[in-house]
Amino acid sequence: MLYDVTLEITYDYASPANYGHHALRLMPATIPGEQKLLSGQIHIVPGPSERHDRVDFFGNAVTDVAYRRSHSELAFKLKARIDRTAMPEELDISPPLSALPKELSAVQSLAPKAPVHFLSASPRLPLDPAFAVYAQDLVEPGMSTISAVEAIGEALNRDMRFDAEATTVDTPAIEAFERRHGVCQDFSHIMIACLRSIGIPAGYVSGFLRTIPPEGQERLEGADAMHAWIMAWCGIEIGWIEYDPTNALRVGQDHIVVAHGRDYGDAAPVKGVLRTSGSQSTDHKVDVVPL
Repeated sequence: MLYDVTLEITYDYASPANYGHHALRLMPATIPGEQKLLSGQIHIVPGPSERHDRVDFFGNAVTDVAYRRSHSELAFKLKARIDRTAMPEELDISPPLSALPKELSAVQSLAPKAPVHFLSASPRLPLDPAFAVYAQDLVEPGMSTISAVEAIGEALNRDMRFDAEATTVDTPAIEAFERRHGVCQDFSHIMIACLRSIGIPAGYVSGFLRTIPPEGQERLEGADAMHAWIMAWCGIEIGWIEYDPTNALRVGQDHIVVAHGRDYGDAAPVKGVLRTSGSQSTDHKVDVVPL
């Protein structure tokens, strides 16, 4: 499936900013056999004093921009065309959950996608006993690892309420979990914490979600902004799978991957510092059009 994706993130500052540095993770990824970036451009207004494109540790495309002159507004605009391949759902040959530690110990790699990086607490996602209690009530040692992932994802979708006004980008995962509501970032952080608490390596994925649902199906939550879901390591034979807890489904052709990381901090669309005073407002628009 071919998609055209457009994104615009704008900022308006109450007082002019005279310095800024931002790291942008907006460009869709190329993943062999799954997704190919055919064309893409990031346009920035006003033009930055410096711009540098690089790849981070996790393989994400990053555009660094710096400003050393006064500006009262800022806009990041993405246009991209992506070829997304439908992946057949594999047979569940993942090990029983009780056997996963043995398979983990056999993986000696420290490569970016090695499971060891995704097994413990990360900068924005400390582990809390409440996550372990919740997850342990949903799984059994004889359950396959994939079944455990799906059981936790389905339970969170049932027990949590999607509420775009409930949290902010800085709301701790445990706070959203205790209130049982939040947005896709919260659903994903909570699921990652639950999986890690029972020994399943899990990470954060940011991207886009198709905005036009297939005929006869309901529109998916999170389609008007950048979306988030999780990846879980399910043994040596299976490797990584991706699951969308906000919508209780395995990730497929409607999901377009931008970045991977341990938590939101590694995959944030825009992250940086600014020298200004007063308040600021932001607007976020996304359109994903199947061709």
